[in-house]
Amino acid sequence: MNYLSSSSDTVLSITPQTQEQVHVVKNVSSQFETTLWQPVSAEYIKAEADVHLFVPANSSQAVTDLLQSHAISYEYVILLDNAEELIEMQTKNDSTDPRSSQTFYERYHSLEDIYFWINRTIQDNPATVSVVLIGSSFEKRPLYALKVKVLKAMWIDCGIHARDCIGVDLNRNFDANWCTEGASNDPCSEIYCGAFPESEPESAAVANFLRNHRDSIQLYFSIHSYSQMLLFPFSCTMDEAQNHADLLEMAKEASQKIQRYYRNHYKYGSGSKTIYLAPGGSDDWAYNTGIKYSFTFELQDRGRYGFLLPPNYISKACNEALIAVKTIALRVIEKTHSFVGTA
Repeated sequence: MNYLSSSSDTVLSITPQTQEQVHVVKNVSSQFETTLWQPVSAEYIKAEADVHLFVPANSSQAVTDLLQSHAISYEYVILLDNAEELIEMQTKNDSTDPRSSQTFYERYHSLEDIYFWINRTIQDNPATVSVVLIGSSFEKRPLYALKVKVLKAMWIDCGIHARDCIGVDLNRNFDANWCTEGASNDPCSEIYCGAFPESEPESAAVANFLRNHRDSIQLYFSIHSYSQMLLFPFSCTMDEAQNHADLLEMAKEASQKIQRYYRNHYKYGSGSKTIYLAPGGSDDWAYNTGIKYSFTFELQDRGRYGFLLPPNYISKACNEALIAVKTIALRVIEKTHSFVGTA
């Protein structure tokens, strides 16, 4: 049995064993001021599956009392008890230059830092790298794509959606079995699918760019966090992709290489069968639009820190993702007989 200090925020890992306990945990995630980290929505909570729940200090006593009253107390594990400190670590300033190339991958950055990095990358590589303005965000910020000049390309995106009840989940806003089972039409839901497919300027900008360049883009790669998984279509249906065997082989090889070099295990498989149904995803949409090698990479970790991964883990997380991208890109080159760069 674990006890929580009421003076600190924490993240609980709860594993309900019965349907009654599942019902209790679902109520906890909606009744109290908590944030469900895993799974993405309370409807996916099921018996014998881990639930990761962020609990602020002002709710911790009530949450633990309820869990204990239903004999769930011995089944949860405190993953971290310094959540507030970890949040502050991601935003604090220190004496070193946050834009220094030597330490850039040792911290989290502001949007201004990222724009600076884009401009510096272009200046350092004028013959091969250029920037393309593909649209603007809901808040009228520019949406840029960096283009590496090659004959064929792969698309890599990161940070497509936040875990927030504000706004639309962009990864459920694409036209791939849009707003069916696994999405919500409730604007207050974290898996809100939007008013219609591509209703948001961000998803529309990405979709329009990919549609206009579908003949040159051979590989689609979307990077998310967290859970250490390498997923491929389909997530919007239980059906298998036409080239399921190729996708499975590529994901398996990438996972094995990460295991070999970093001793870190990544699950792999089609999204719907590996985790749950999730319609409207960008990877499924990209696949359906003609990009037959389409993947989603879920960065580390598996729950100890979750969305609050400390900065000292950034480099390893990046290297693991790079292994996956490189491994799969080389296989796509073999399959398509083309040289693949990035867009």
